[in-house]
Amino acid sequence: MEENKKFIELRHNMVVSQLINRNIKDTNVLDAMEKIPRHLFVDKNYSNEAYSDYPLPIIMGQTISQPYIVALMTQELELTNKDKILEIGTGSGYQTAILAEIAKEVFTVETINELLIKAQNVLESLDYKNIYFKNSDGYKGWLEEAPFDKIIVTAAPKEIPDLLTGQLKNKGIMLIPIGFPGQTQSLFKVTKFGNDIIKEEICGVAFVPLIKKEL
Repeated sequence: MEENKKFIELRHNMVVSQLINRNIKDTNVLDAMEKIPRHLFVDKNYSNEAYSDYPLPIIMGQTISQPYIVALMTQELELTNKDKILEIGTGSGYQTAILAEIAKEVFTVETINELLIKAQNVLESLDYKNIYFKNSDGYKGWLEEAPFDKIIVTAAPKEIPDLLTGQLKNKGIMLIPIGFPGQTQSLFKVTKFGNDIIKEEICGVAFVPLIKKEL
């Protein structure tokens, strides 16, 4: 079925006005954002807003990040087509799709099973074969599949979880927002060098909290 031309135009405008104009230069990221139908990852009532420059609500009180933040975090991961990625917080599945377009494998963890099932259905409808899903506590990562080249966390803990840095390869990169909900949060780029962790603050952000839950 041919995609509605309206969404193709909205997506192109999003890439040009929100991403290229704000220093998103990675062509792999830009190509993925141009390709993936973001409107399929939001409620139909928000389809016409899917390519707007702000986050949108999804089910279970969660959100889909604004396109720029998705692109920025993905660019800062410095992805290659050989990378094995851990994503903490599947959410809508949109960020998962962006990662899967570029990386070799994506292992995505979501605490809220209803969210995970919905995202999995959308991603499978788009025929992704390199995404693996787990309903689990995001703080624990995915130990059985560790280590990972890159880790991306799309919900904010109060501090960087040691279990996640422990699952990162040497010279691996993690993008993670840190802070309390409703207060100023900061996005950090974390690079692992042996036993040392180097943190670089990227920008201020606003994410839902990372849920800690025994399953």
